[in-house]
Amino acid sequence: MRLGRRSRVRDTEPGERMDMTQVRSQVRDELANSGFENPNREADLLLSAILRRSLGDIELDHLLGKELASEDINRVLRAARRRARREPLQYLAGTASCYGLDFNVGPGVFVPRPETELLIDFGLAFLKSFGSPSPVVADLGSGSGAIAASVAVSVPEAEVTAFEASPYALPWLVANLRNLAPEVRVEFGDWHERIHTAPVRQYTAILSNPPYVPARDIPADPEVRLYDPETALYSGVDGLGDIRRIGATAAQLLVPGGLVAVEHTERQGQAVREIFTENGLIEATTERDLNDRDRFTWARRAGRAA
Repeated sequence: MRLGRRSRVRDTEPGERMDMTQVRSQVRDELANSGFENPNREADLLLSAILRRSLGDIELDHLLGKELASEDINRVLRAARRRARREPLQYLAGTASCYGLDFNVGPGVFVPRPETELLIDFGLAFLKSFGSPSPVVADLGSGSGAIAASVAVSVPEAEVTAFEASPYALPWLVANLRNLAPEVRVEFGDWHERIHTAPVRQYTAILSNPPYVPARDIPADPEVRLYDPETALYSGVDGLGDIRRIGATAAQLLVPGGLVAVEHTERQGQAVREIFTENGLIEATTERDLNDRDRFTWARRAGRAA
């Protein structure tokens, strides 16, 4: 894969027009040798994201030979050049969806993944079963605010705090919460420390998609390796440094019966269960994703049943 190769396409001149078939062909040509398993599919996803049209609309425009204005063509072709360098599609579109909400994303912030919706679903089900009229929730390492905003929108009576340490992610977090869930409190700084000094001292649930990649395991995907913030990826030699601190914090700050849940790699489930259990948490359980891979682990603080 040659990420630094010269572009295959040029911008159009003012007033120049192409139809969707021509534009689609140029995008596919631009992405052809960039290491994508299915460059044609990637081309259509890019067209859909940049033009804000569904994949079905893109196909229909192709069949009908719909023409595009030069400014739309150039937006697509410039995005194709960046995508050929494996810049994440969400950065090019400027947004990423999670739990039915659109989050602004770009350099410096971790792009929310669909898998995090499983953690959010579980956390919301717990909050509804717990029975507290005003549950208190912490999102540790909030990034774009995906977990915090999803919880706040789904459970309006919840008091949610988003903790974030990265000065690069913070502007994205603040902007997203302002647009989607302005009632969420933001705490900036080392979140392992800030959670102990924040005004809220006990939590119904602590949820997190923390850094969990072992330092030696450099991700193979260029989008992750080259563009995801390192502070959102790596956590010590075994990837469990942040999760150990979360386990200790949960044992101290959860209300009796309260929940802690964290995402991790498919190989870390047993280790995370052991961390939670060693901290005195109970019922440590690993949940699997739709591909039957370990995805996140939860536990509760001993006390009344949830």
